[in-house]
Amino acid sequence: MTKADIPAGIRLKEIAGWNQTAADWERFLEASPEGCFVAEHDGRVCGTATTISFENRVAWIGMVLVEPDYRSQGIGTKLLARAIEYLNDLQVTAIKLDATPQGKPLYEKLQFVAEYEIARWTLRRSASEMAKRSGFGSREPLSRELLESIIEADKESFGADRSFLLKSLHRDAPEFTTGIWNAGAIEGYALGRRGSFADHLGPWMARNIAAACSLLETFLARCPREVVVVDILKANTVASEVLMSLGFNYSRGLTRMYRGRNAHPGRPELLCAILGPEFG
Repeated sequence: MTKADIPAGIRLKEIAGWNQTAADWERFLEASPEGCFVAEHDGRVCGTATTISFENRVAWIGMVLVEPDYRSQGIGTKLLARAIEYLNDLQVTAIKLDATPQGKPLYEKLQFVAEYEIARWTLRRSASEMAKRSGFGSREPLSRELLESIIEADKESFGADRSFLLKSLHRDAPEFTTGIWNAGAIEGYALGRRGSFADHLGPWMARNIAAACSLLETFLARCPREVVVVDILKANTVASEVLMSLGFNYSRGLTRMYRGRNAHPGRPELLCAILGPEFG
């Protein structure tokens, strides 16, 4: 895949009803210029798959899309096989992805096993509801020191350095980046990005319910969109309770899966929400 294929990728994700933007496709290609792939038929892109490697400790496969007219022909399987081959050549310890219920059986055949469950929650709000929260939280620019502390804390919770990705998110939507200090340590952090139909909260990490609530309230106050989505760890009951209290509704489930040796799982018990199924 090259940047010239981004319009084709956007066309496929719009058919699927996904939320990614051109900026997200650019993030994939900047992070992994040799590791993103398209399938073509008569010069037309009919399928995509992306990969990102984080220190070769863990890598992600995402954006596995096939145009409806070309499905059930093995194209998705071939794209996955090519992505796995590429990551195996890098000697990545573990390859991960977030599977839909429909895709899970295919991934199991490719030796992926379940790690934990993820749940997408969605908030739809009116202009008046947005106005009620508009004054919540400081809008002062985030200091460089706090951003670096967030990145260090994310290494612990995620299990690998993905600073290039977090800095890209912060650069594009700095108003969404928030951190909470306590006794010289990060008690919680959140970032976000603008999607095609909704703003997306994640990653969202909190060591206690007070930090989780504060970060979510701040994000909602700074978010100008009527629709907000977040992908939480299903086992994190604090996150689901906070979301329900603010009007979020459950949308769908995903299964985080891995292939290889899960030697760097991070600390998922600290995470309220992942960055997103396509990024990890």
